[in-house]
Amino acid sequence: MIAFSKISAEITSQPMFEILSEVQKIERSGLQVLHFELGEPDFPTPENIKHAARQAITDNFTKYAPSSGLHEFKEVVQEATFQSRGFKPNLNQVLVTPGANAIIYLALKCVLDVGDEVIVPDPGFPTYFSAIKSLGGTIRPLNLNEKTQFSFTIADLEKLINKKTKAIIVNTPSNPTGQTLSADILHQLYEMANKNNILLISDEIYSRLIFEDESFYSPSQCDNCQSNTLILNGFSKAFSMTGWRLGVAVGPEPLIKIMENLTSTIVSCVPPFIQKAGIEAIIGDQSTVKTMVSTYHKRAQLIVDGLNSIQGIECIMPKGSIYAFPNITGTGFSSDEFCQMILHKCNIAATPGNCFGNNGEGYVRFSTVNNEAVIQLAISRLQTLFGKK
Repeated sequence: MIAFSKISAEITSQPMFEILSEVQKIERSGLQVLHFELGEPDFPTPENIKHAARQAITDNFTKYAPSSGLHEFKEVVQEATFQSRGFKPNLNQVLVTPGANAIIYLALKCVLDVGDEVIVPDPGFPTYFSAIKSLGGTIRPLNLNEKTQFSFTIADLEKLINKKTKAIIVNTPSNPTGQTLSADILHQLYEMANKNNILLISDEIYSRLIFEDESFYSPSQCDNCQSNTLILNGFSKAFSMTGWRLGVAVGPEPLIKIMENLTSTIVSCVPPFIQKAGIEAIIGDQSTVKTMVSTYHKRAQLIVDGLNSIQGIECIMPKGSIYAFPNITGTGFSSDEFCQMILHKCNIAATPGNCFGNNGEGYVRFSTVNNEAVIQLAISRLQTLFGKK
């Protein structure tokens, strides 16, 4: 039998997909499960985007593309960054990747040596944790809690920084909490990263999914992504393009160049017809996207109101994203126990909060990717199981 490297033992999958596999076994037995576990938009990809891809294939955009991305796509990203964040990166600051997830690994690979540390939000996106471990890095959790709406103070952050700290990851709006970080906190965070020569990775995958009356701020506005800040973004959530695998990084030129070299080595390039679809996503009709955001907002309110009507459950309203993150400690069950119970007694699939770090224990993530009828059915089943307030 072949021998595997020690570091391979640290490579893990996303827990949500493990849950999906369990759920699919139940469904194969003939039962219908209500899916709230994956962050997968239920909307189809908008027709104008699909049409742009088909046209690009017809026009023979089916060959290799530059590893950094098509020039015309990067120009569109450049202009979109100016419109949304107030600065225009040069094209050498832009990298097109096969999905936003890849950016996490590529960026950390460029700055981490074995034993180096990365500060990550806890609760936070599981890929942060697995990517750090797979590179031999050490996770330094930035503890977030519901009392502060899952934010933090700079004093909290400063305690975690030492000579081994090479990167800080922030995510606003957050997966799994749906909460946002203020401009003041993000500005102070940038100053701290800059002072200590630390890479600040700003995961902005949900930046277009901000609810009405809420605002979005990017720490990239502090340095125009020229010194310490890297924007991580993609098309999966806002444009319902999860299967297309299209991401974009904007960052300092020296970092982007090394990430480009890694992209060339690992995947060569992102298919050009997919990038052509990405152009249409950004510059084309945005009415479908606006409708999706409005719908997610309404669904989030419906889920939050419904969960808050159930004995032992408390849930604060998210400010964006496609998630609600209720506190279930009042039920007397752990996150795992709660999710197993509702799966087998209610046929409802959700993700235990501890999948997102130790501070996620006592919480459960529900995705807002079901229509109102499915949400109401799920709430009704949970009310029957746990009782109404």
